[in-house]
Amino acid sequence: MRSKTNDGMVADRLAPDASRLTGTLRITEIFFSLQGETSRVGLPTVFVRLTGCPLRCGYCDTAYAFHGGESLTLEKILAEVARYRTRHVTVTGGEPLAQKNCLALLKALADRGYSVSLETSGALDISPVDARVSKILDIKAPGSGEAEKNLWTNLAHLTAQDEIKFVLCSEADYEWAKHALAEHGLDQICTVLFSPSHHDLPAKTLAEWILRDQLPVRMQVQLHKQIWGEAPGH
Repeated sequence: MRSKTNDGMVADRLAPDASRLTGTLRITEIFFSLQGETSRVGLPTVFVRLTGCPLRCGYCDTAYAFHGGESLTLEKILAEVARYRTRHVTVTGGEPLAQKNCLALLKALADRGYSVSLETSGALDISPVDARVSKILDIKAPGSGEAEKNLWTNLAHLTAQDEIKFVLCSEADYEWAKHALAEHGLDQICTVLFSPSHHDLPAKTLAEWILRDQLPVRMQVQLHKQIWGEAPGH
């Protein structure tokens, strides 16, 4: 099956070796929406949300993905993604890397010509992720309740195509993130995103802090929540 992408390119979405793909993944949902975060914000994107997460962040807005889901073969997932005319795919969770077959899915998507991003907590090793995939590494600030789980060695596996995200709940979180930014030279590695926790920190307040301190970061708010609120499937 061949499908036309948004930019006019034609990609082989089900490559000849698709029949050799094996394995399954536990999937909470696959849906088509606008990317609400990162430098890809606003782009029509297929989201593949994997089930399960070893973390329990206090502000988590996808707790419904902790359990349940449906076991799907990689072929079935690829076929569902191919239904939509877009080249952008985001694999998210939960924590997608908690399932070992996530790596095979990421590679298969990249093999089929998609522009793939991975949303990962940063608590698990990202070194095996296919180099063509843009990794969105969510470094947990203390307000998440999971900051001790950050795997700082992951920074060595980031490139300019990747992004680092901080979700901030308070001024204390902001100061912590500002310190991490300077200590690790994060803006020299890739784009750094500062985002206010939706229910904890006003966006205007965070914007004023960033401008006051002239930080080399990109502030983001969650576009999908501005449009659809917190309903699943967006």
